[in-house]
Amino acid sequence: MRFKFIFIPFFCFALLLLTSCKEDKTEVKRAFYFWKNTASQLTENEETAINELGIQQLYVKFFEVSPDAVFGAIPVAKTALYFRDYSTYDDSLTQAVLRKIEIIPTVFVRNDALKGKSTAELDTLASNTVFLIQKFYSERFQYADAFTEIQIDCDWTPSTKDNYFKLLRSIKRISKKTLSCTLRLYPYKYSKIMGIPPVDKVTLMCYNLINPLAFENKNSILENNELEAYLKDVDAYPLHIDIALPIFSWMQLYQNKQFSGILDQSVNDLKGSIKRIKPLWYEVTKETTVGDVLLREGDLLKAEDVSQKTITQTIQLLKKHIPITSETTVSLFHLDNKHLKQQNHAVFRSFFTDFSQ
Repeated sequence: MRFKFIFIPFFCFALLLLTSCKEDKTEVKRAFYFWKNTASQLTENEETAINELGIQQLYVKFFEVSPDAVFGAIPVAKTALYFRDYSTYDDSLTQAVLRKIEIIPTVFVRNDALKGKSTAELDTLASNTVFLIQKFYSERFQYADAFTEIQIDCDWTPSTKDNYFKLLRSIKRISKKTLSCTLRLYPYKYSKIMGIPPVDKVTLMCYNLINPLAFENKNSILENNELEAYLKDVDAYPLHIDIALPIFSWMQLYQNKQFSGILDQSVNDLKGSIKRIKPLWYEVTKETTVGDVLLREGDLLKAEDVSQKTITQTIQLLKKHIPITSETTVSLFHLDNKHLKQQNHAVFRSFFTDFSQ
């Protein structure tokens, strides 16, 4: 009887512990970036992905801030996305999607637009940026609740850091919204050089780790050895960190042994016109046209994409080095029919659920 008296409480405690561990799994928030310049509406495939994957947020690029010789730094519209009022949609899927996602206006600021600007010019730019975000949102997303967050995307450098941070402070003050910004891996690791942006939170962009033209045998979109080098031996970052993962692919075009541009194509798109010559590299075997680009026989293509295995390994590295909580947003870059066709929804779902495993 004594044995039973001891064993039963111990068994119950162990069962309770296991149950608690199971219930304490971290479920991250799910998001996509929408980075297309011309699409006016979501496609049915994109809506289905949002619905089936339980997407809660959509980071939409509203415009870019570019330098202009006459007007200085000015915002330039970069999306045609338009969500009408619920009542104008007959499709139940569309209505369901529009009701549950939060739109987060996102603005890309070109680094050269920050150079040589006075504090007054930066304040004016901030005021114009906030005004246009509000105008754009009210015109195109009038069905939705008022937005609560603005995200700024910029590859700032040590020479533009002060002006960029002044701009962020001004946007925060004028908008009175939650302000986030993107964070590349270099400023994450070397924050003493690059500074800590004056925002509420950052999104760590876990892709485009190396110069696409620097290493012919490395995948410039994502290499986990490169990623780990940036993540390890870093002091705790003083801001909340969200995560962005790549699901896109591209091809670098080389003509006459010179880099000629980036093609938004995959190997499957060019079947019958190219042949593999070594890892990542293909040669054009038959003249063909991609959009307005003529591919000639003998041109070289470096094809880069990101496999499920690579992303799974990336997630494990991130969990090892970055605090992941129920307040962490994980975003996939970016929402597009082409990228959705490359993997099924179960694979994309795993990119979210793996953070809780």
